[in-house]
Amino acid sequence: MGVYVKKENVDVPEALQDSHEDAGHRTVSQFIIVLIVLAVLAVGIMTYFSYRWLFSILQPNHSANDNSAALVTTTLHSTGSSSAPSLKISHSLPDIKEEIQKQVHRRKIVPTRQATLPSVPTRHQTFQRQLHVCDVPFEICNKATRESPSVGEIKPELYQGDLARKTSTESNSTLEEDGEHGKPCGRIHFTLKYDQDIEGLVVRVLQARDLPVKDLTGSSDPYVKIYLLPDRKKKFQTRVHVKNLNPVFNETFVFGVSYDQLKSRMLQFSVYDFDRFSKHDLIGQVLVKSLAEVGDVTYEMEYIMDIMCAPQDKENLGELMLSLCYLPTAGRLAVTVIKARSLKAMDITGSSDPYVKVSLICQGKRIKKKKTTVKKSTLNPVYNEALVFDVPADNIEDVNLVIKVIDYDRVGANEMLGCCAIGNQCIGLGRDHWLKMLDTPRHPVAQWYPLVDSAPSFLDFSEQSPIKCISIR
Repeated sequence: MGVYVKKENVDVPEALQDSHEDAGHRTVSQFIIVLIVLAVLAVGIMTYFSYRWLFSILQPNHSANDNSAALVTTTLHSTGSSSAPSLKISHSLPDIKEEIQKQVHRRKIVPTRQATLPSVPTRHQTFQRQLHVCDVPFEICNKATRESPSVGEIKPELYQGDLARKTSTESNSTLEEDGEHGKPCGRIHFTLKYDQDIEGLVVRVLQARDLPVKDLTGSSDPYVKIYLLPDRKKKFQTRVHVKNLNPVFNETFVFGVSYDQLKSRMLQFSVYDFDRFSKHDLIGQVLVKSLAEVGDVTYEMEYIMDIMCAPQDKENLGELMLSLCYLPTAGRLAVTVIKARSLKAMDITGSSDPYVKVSLICQGKRIKKKKTTVKKSTLNPVYNEALVFDVPADNIEDVNLVIKVIDYDRVGANEMLGCCAIGNQCIGLGRDHWLKMLDTPRHPVAQWYPLVDSAPSFLDFSEQSPIKCISIR
């Protein structure tokens, strides 16, 4: 019994000691946690104030705080003169950002869209600018002024109305194309009258005289086509007179057009030789201008005019195949050089190195020229190259083309193998091809052209034009 009591006295102090040790460990742990929390808070507070300090340093305005700003404003108001304007300092950050953004937006350069080709109005402005540039040399000449007519002098212009009402008139200069376009090959007899009741131009084809021989039988089978330009779709045709060099047609045609529109219209007579088994041959053409003057509203005016034939080839210089296509909306004229055949040999080897040069002529001025690649050592080159010109729809009626086939020579000057002309002012195949192209816009029209040794003089710009004289009155 005594031994058991002794054991209990020994075990109780050991338990109390263990509990005191556990409490001490807990106290230390809690103290460490508190220290860590305080350290984290201290670091956070220091980080926050450091960030605020750095933010104030990096601001775009280096102004002081509100108190210093107020002090500066007070000082300026007190020290400044009464006449000087007051200085307003704003430290509002949103306002500063808005002002900076406005300044950047004002100074910002908006890049333009890069296009492969200039727009249609820009290209047409370039065409008009080239058209109005005068590249003809001139001199200023002092010319004596014309004295005013004395009292009682006869003025022929007062009697033009009476002279125009003759029953028969022969015109070689004012009503037809210039003689340099071709040589006369017969005459045509016709009458003109404007009928106000039906609002139409009455054209009566009477007869043709002294036409050239086109058939092997020693005669021709002539007929006449009548066009009212620029309305090419409206045309009339007479009957064919077989084997007759002086045919009498006596046929009447009426073109529906108002009298005011006659000022901008032209009348074209094309005389053809009919051929049953091949293409009809063009004998010649007549172009009547100023219809408002020649088409009288009271009398039927009678005219006899020379038929101007296209110049014939002196030798066989070969042929050139061209295709024309006009796009009215885009204002582009595409001249496709397809091929040539039977060209003239210019080299010692019996061959040539040909290329084709196309010149755009408008109102007597060369606007643009382009050329194809050179084909080496061939008399039958194949090109298939399109040369595109910018021509506004308003100027397409005044445009002509001069096409030259040239032999390239590395040493020395290049030599022309042949040429041809296309356009409204041309005669024969060049005019017919041009009118057919305008009748069928957006569709290519191909045609073979026989080459000639020289272009028409009114379209040839190979030589320098003579000096023009501008008189001062």
